[in-house]
Amino acid sequence: MRKTVLMSLLLFVTFALQAVAQMQEPIHFKSELKKKSATEAEIVFTATIDDGWHVYSTELPDGGPISATFNVDKMEGVELVGKLTPVGKEEDKFDQMFQMQVRFFEHNAQFVQKIKITGATYSIEGYLQYGACNDQNCLPPTSVEFSYSGKGDPNVAATAKTPESKKDEAVAATETTEEAENTAEVEAADATAGNDSIAATTAVSAGSDLWTPVIDELNAYDNHTDSSNSSWIYIFFAGFLGGLVALFTPCVWPIIPMTVSFFLKRSGDKKKGIRDAWTYGASIVVIYVALGLAITLIFGASALNSLSTNAIFNIFFFLMLVVFAASFFGAFEITLPSSWSTAVDSKAEKAGGLLSIFLMAFTLSLVSFSCTGPIIGFLLVEVSTSGSIVAPAIGMLGFAIALALPFTLFAMFPSWLKSMPKSGGWMNMIKVVLGFLELAFALKFLSVADMAYGWHLLDRETFLALWIVLFALLGVYLLGKIKFPHDDDDDKVSVPRFFLALISLAFAVYMVPGLWGAPLKAVSAFAPPSSTQDFNLYKADEVHAQFENYEEGMAYAKSVGKPVMVDFTGWGCVNCREMESKVWIDPKVREIMTKDYVLISLYVDEKAKLPEKITVEENGQQRVLRTVGDKWSYLQRVKFGANAQPFYVLLDNDGKPLNGSYSHDEDIDKYVKFLQTGLDNYKKKNNK
Repeated sequence: MRKTVLMSLLLFVTFALQAVAQMQEPIHFKSELKKKSATEAEIVFTATIDDGWHVYSTELPDGGPISATFNVDKMEGVELVGKLTPVGKEEDKFDQMFQMQVRFFEHNAQFVQKIKITGATYSIEGYLQYGACNDQNCLPPTSVEFSYSGKGDPNVAATAKTPESKKDEAVAATETTEEAENTAEVEAADATAGNDSIAATTAVSAGSDLWTPVIDELNAYDNHTDSSNSSWIYIFFAGFLGGLVALFTPCVWPIIPMTVSFFLKRSGDKKKGIRDAWTYGASIVVIYVALGLAITLIFGASALNSLSTNAIFNIFFFLMLVVFAASFFGAFEITLPSSWSTAVDSKAEKAGGLLSIFLMAFTLSLVSFSCTGPIIGFLLVEVSTSGSIVAPAIGMLGFAIALALPFTLFAMFPSWLKSMPKSGGWMNMIKVVLGFLELAFALKFLSVADMAYGWHLLDRETFLALWIVLFALLGVYLLGKIKFPHDDDDDKVSVPRFFLALISLAFAVYMVPGLWGAPLKAVSAFAPPSSTQDFNLYKADEVHAQFENYEEGMAYAKSVGKPVMVDFTGWGCVNCREMESKVWIDPKVREIMTKDYVLISLYVDEKAKLPEKITVEENGQQRVLRTVGDKWSYLQRVKFGANAQPFYVLLDNDGKPLNGSYSHDEDIDKYVKFLQTGLDNYKKKNNK
């Protein structure tokens, strides 16, 4: 009985957490009317914004995020004064997702619309529409409804306008209203002719099976993945790999046998020597993890999240990596003051027990800094700009475990020391290779700053040209045709070195078609977007939706006996475009989507007006659906319990889910499995 109750409780908590993950409410708005005098007032909208999210300001450029706008449905005895005005600390930065300069608010936002009261009584109804995004996705255009009425100053209202002017104003208002209505009708008619979405039913029917909520069924498939955990694993192994590389540098490798021998001879007891080596390794882990935690504490969560798009930080990282690369090439040595290591070493000799071992580990960290510093610097740059608060500590944990591992293993198995490769020129070769790699990654950070300031110095073809040259030079170096100051005169090329040269040269050749627009998926995460490329001969076989209307698409799918893929997207959704250009064009994905599914794309930011406004009740509040985008956004919320894009869901002909949902994840194999699982489940249902 206990197990049954516990399992039920765990399932309930799991479904609740999944529902919360799907339906995001990171922005909380309220509105109020503030009267300044008998004839002047302000409608003030105030928002509280969750960490990591931001609300966009007013009058942003076309093709970008949703701007905040003030919209009036009904207005009597009131005039608008000026435009909607943003108030408070407004950020003005380059947005990588939209590839443009945008203005937005974090943590708190406020918008003010001034009005003039011109009547003895007044009333005004309408809504504030705004857009909000985080680093992964965006919310659909969201409305904040308001309605205010009251009494004005009769004396001021009577003298404010003559009867003739009132009459003229009424006529003008009527003409304006009629003109607006006619324009809306024309736009709706035009959209109907060219877009299936306007042919939708004009009312949301709560009794329609196609609109019946399926949130529980969707969550029951339980195929949601925790991307944060997977990214943490990636960061850990990246740090671990960095630690392994650091082991083979001239500053660390020669120290291993000396340190292990010291532990074994110092005690005369093998067990105590092994215990001391374990303590030494644990001390290394503590030191580097503490460094990672210090990065988080110094910068804080919000600063780490903003590093990825901050131009100044990216320029700093670029310069830092260039300096580290020059150091690896042999131009100079990056060392800490020798007095630091000497002071720590002398204290280690005087201290006893665990403290002396910890101080010895700290001495190793200082002495080896000239080799490990550039690797640690690059690792911290990468994980800090990943947006994860704990990433620096996780990266340093992996680095420290790899660095500490040989000290412990060689202490446990001393005979292995005899088989250790001797120090030599191969270690300097590793440093030079790292120098080339750090130069290549430095360009990534410079490209972010270049886009932020609009310099256009490092567009995609320029970036790729520099990478082609760098990896070609790396291949030539590995073949022994280029020498740096610390390289020996040995002209022989070892077999491992030859294969590394082959890989580097092949990678350089692979990138050459990118100069003419080839997608180069292997480097798409590092290179600037293809939109920055001037000369592009590449044309992808794109996948297009068969319908942009939910009901019509579902009816067609039922008539032809195919499952449905509903794609909740947006015109301003950059992650949606990335999925379409990187995942949908894959031959396997394209074949399944075009042959086996009916694709319905629903744009939640579609501005075409509905033939009639629809009033719905949601979470105890009344909402007005004015546009086609409002309707599809409402469908996504009430039926699937989600409100972020991209959002993909597979349905049978009754509107029931065939699989769990899928969002922004560019893993093609996962996407193929997602589609194939839904197709298999559809066939099973139909065969019953």
